[in-house]
Amino acid sequence: MAEATPLVLLIEDEPQMRRFLRAALESHDYRLVEATTSREGLAQATARSPDVILLDLGLPDGDGIDLARRIREWSATPIVVISARGREQDKVAALDAGADDYLTKPFGTDELLARLRVALRHAARVAAPAESVFTVDELRVDLAARRVFARGAEVHLTPTEYKLLTALVRDAGKVMTHRQLLNDVWGPNAVEHTHYLRVYMTQLRHKLEQDPTRPRYLQTEAGVGYRLRLE
Repeated sequence: MAEATPLVLLIEDEPQMRRFLRAALESHDYRLVEATTSREGLAQATARSPDVILLDLGLPDGDGIDLARRIREWSATPIVVISARGREQDKVAALDAGADDYLTKPFGTDELLARLRVALRHAARVAAPAESVFTVDELRVDLAARRVFARGAEVHLTPTEYKLLTALVRDAGKVMTHRQLLNDVWGPNAVEHTHYLRVYMTQLRHKLEQDPTRPRYLQTEAGVGYRLRLE
């Protein structure tokens, strides 16, 4: 029996955007269920168990950030925010509330589909038994042996560099905000010290990237945080 295609829950009140997304998703074999309010979206998320949620922030009966936070209380389903709000603080608020990614309107079909693929791959990694080796292109992280390789050669990292890299590996493909990474690596008392991240990310890139000024793996989300590329 063929594996079912992914089910997308679209929570969006704008008819024109729903038509665009419906056409884009159905033409690429995604199944789709739609909701136009926060309340309906929460009910559909509970009843339908979607594989991924596309969430608009400007809903008529509430803010999408609050809805993301409520869903995240009981579900690990990836949430990709789609919003006309392009300010960094809106992106950070949504990601800190539990969203996995953020697309600013307007966006193209190709970018949307790429973000969905990454979100689904991240969800599959989280659901599967923990893998001891993470690999993307020429970067290899052996978590069991605590060894890191780039372009076939072993790279020696400091304990803090390794802790930062493994925090990104655990959520590979997902945007990690500055606050999330600082809390994971340095603890809750360091969440305002973003200069820690800049220093250690620069060090990691010099050790892992072929060209640290044009990173392939450790990608910056301007004003928001970082993402370890999955594809």
